[in-house]
Amino acid sequence: MCRNIRQLFNFDPPATDDEIRDAALQFVRKVSGSTRPSKRNEEAFERAVAEIAGSVRELLGSMETAQPPKNREEEAARARARTMIRFA
Repeated sequence: MCRNIRQLFNFDPPATDDEIRDAALQFVRKVSGSTRPSKRNEEAFERAVAEIAGSVRELLGSMETAQPPKNREEEAARARARTMIRFA
């Protein structure tokens, strides 16, 4: 899995449309092997991003959990701490 794609489910506040689109874009980039499609493939690339983002929105909206929502700041602080340890 690509490291830039982050968990989006069960956060307070919920994932934004921008976060969902960014994850979809990163997924399409990984699958296609291209960070910037050629003009010829640009329409297919953007269509794939839009379709995947829509599917992710639907998925996140339909999932349920008994766990309390995670705090974004706390999760970001944990990620920074792991990065400091890893790259120190």
